[in-house]
Amino acid sequence: MLRLITFMEGMPNETNEAKVWLITGCSKGLGRALAAHALERGDRVAVTARNRAAVIDLAAGYGDHALALELDVTDPVSVTAATQECERTFGRIDVLVNNAGYGYLAAIEEGEDTAVRALYDTNVHGVVTVLKAVLPGMRARRSGRIVNISSFGGLAAFPATGYYHATKFALEGLSESLAAELAPLGIAVTIAEPGGLRTQWAGESMQQSPIRLDDYEQTAGKRRVATLAASGRQPGDPARAAAAIAATVDAEMPPRRLLLGSDALAGTRARLERMRGEIDANEALTASVDLGER
Repeated sequence: MLRLITFMEGMPNETNEAKVWLITGCSKGLGRALAAHALERGDRVAVTARNRAAVIDLAAGYGDHALALELDVTDPVSVTAATQECERTFGRIDVLVNNAGYGYLAAIEEGEDTAVRALYDTNVHGVVTVLKAVLPGMRARRSGRIVNISSFGGLAAFPATGYYHATKFALEGLSESLAAELAPLGIAVTIAEPGGLRTQWAGESMQQSPIRLDDYEQTAGKRRVATLAASGRQPGDPARAAAAIAATVDAEMPPRRLLLGSDALAGTRARLERMRGEIDANEALTASVDLGER
């Protein structure tokens, strides 16, 4: 069982050597909490954001253990420069956390093509760009830990957030394949799946389509309102989530998936039960497809 060291305890890293982290999207929310936690326990961290000015204050108090960098996951030149600067300064990258991402509210028919492509560019293609920049060093050392920040919304889907779910479902599949490819090379992959954390995901970070179709007001429309209203009232603590992620990074055998929050746990269990019921109810029809079955 993983031993959870909370952010509030502020205990130092117990490993023989401080880990080197590169974390995307550290300007606020979970990324900022995770960077702070890693620094507090004595690790070295490349604290990154699209706007470097947004993370200078976080890095300022940790001397040469912190490196504030500009990193825009949608810009390959920016990703390469930040990765190389981290490796030049700290010598390697032990832990990569793909955290940068955001949400988008719209019924599927209401989604704007440009906005949806931008969402995929950050939440999916941006992850791939960062992975391709960091993996050569990890493969050369035959060691490393990768944490891809998905969501409970990567396991279940609801009205109004269909495009966001689509990006996280894509990340889940990509991460499963990545884990299988990297395991023989000594590199572990964990998919972190937060429920509602008290961040700005549903607040100032949320984007939404200006298109509102009357036929969807009782489904996507209602959930748009409920999602925005939940901002600042979510049950999950980003600092505690950060501590949980760090515990998996330290584990000898990190889990493939890490649910974060009691709401994510309950929601996932309910989702699995519904799926099991549907699978069992259609068992005969499913099996009838096989050759020789009638």
